[in-house]
Amino acid sequence: MAELLHQPFSSFSFNVMKLESRRVGDVRKVASFKPLQCVLNEKDNRRIVVVKNGKDSLDMCRVVNGMWQTSGGWGKIDRDKAVDAMLKYADAGLTTFDMAEIYGPAEDLYGIFINRIRRERPPEVLERVRGLTKWVPPPVKMTGSYVRQNIDISRKRMDVPSLDMLQFHWWDYSNTGYLDALKHLNDLKEEGKIKTVALTNFDTERLQIILENGIPVVSNQVQHSLVDMRPQQKMAELCQLTGVKLITYGTVMGGLLSEKFLDTNLSIPFAAPPLNTPSLQKYKRMVDAWGGWNLFQGLLRTLNKIASKHGVSIPTVAVKYILDQPAVAGSMIGVRLGLSEHINDANAVFSLVLDEEDMNSIQEVSKKGKDLLKVIGDCGDEYRRI
Repeated sequence: MAELLHQPFSSFSFNVMKLESRRVGDVRKVASFKPLQCVLNEKDNRRIVVVKNGKDSLDMCRVVNGMWQTSGGWGKIDRDKAVDAMLKYADAGLTTFDMAEIYGPAEDLYGIFINRIRRERPPEVLERVRGLTKWVPPPVKMTGSYVRQNIDISRKRMDVPSLDMLQFHWWDYSNTGYLDALKHLNDLKEEGKIKTVALTNFDTERLQIILENGIPVVSNQVQHSLVDMRPQQKMAELCQLTGVKLITYGTVMGGLLSEKFLDTNLSIPFAAPPLNTPSLQKYKRMVDAWGGWNLFQGLLRTLNKIASKHGVSIPTVAVKYILDQPAVAGSMIGVRLGLSEHINDANAVFSLVLDEEDMNSIQEVSKKGKDLLKVIGDCGDEYRRI
């Protein structure tokens, strides 16, 4: 495989299904792709999803513990308390953790955590734990040695021989070095240093280019919530054709989609909870772009009604709705390790079933907002706007 990845695209043969790409004013045929398989575990088909591409396979919890909040903007993290909290999540069945080399001590915390799992838990618990990390390199030349060096750093910090999933981010599409980096990552996968290669914050056009180049990514991590439904447009269409799955973040909008912000007025000083974290500030800007705080309150009231009907919380409804969308394999809920927890809300997602009335009510208020694909652009474009 390592040698194949360096051959010209014309030498590849894909023979399972035809993919037609729709672009503005243009419909063009591209290479055929073998659909990736994403199937639910028969023993626990609500909790576990398996993302599979050929011989590459990774089973993961559909609710993912997001570790961006360890990066410093949410308060000081106590290492021992944070690792204790990670153990508590794993013991509750929430066994998949998402991090990045740029998230402060996140990878190091995972390394301490996984060693405690090895020492203090039975082997079957270790077998269920998954660590998904990201690599966000600067736009330098992507040589094989440079890519290898950075992946080895993550492996050392996380104290694992092989990364369960490496999700790759790239800032500047005008620099096509991302294709070189991904080919080197696939070489490392063939060596056993990575189990699955994936993307984060790539748009539909670049995902298609990557697949055309024969790079078998299994997923793309993107922002996706009841406010930001962009992934269900161009991205979901390509994903359904090729089998690539979505892992979503921002699904509870940093906590904005919760009872805490229901019936609040941000225009009155001290009348609402402060927007005092990077995630709250980020997703408040998304609310503003979508339609404003008054419209958002209408969404919260609808979600609260549905949550009360089912005996769950607003965040649980918000996550379940996104998990039920086409091409979505898993959704992230940020964890403030050692500071607060939401284990019960997260686990309630697996037993919640939204009926047709619930779905219609949510869609009715959600569609009142602006189309963020037109306002912002495709998935990840918010990180590339000048």
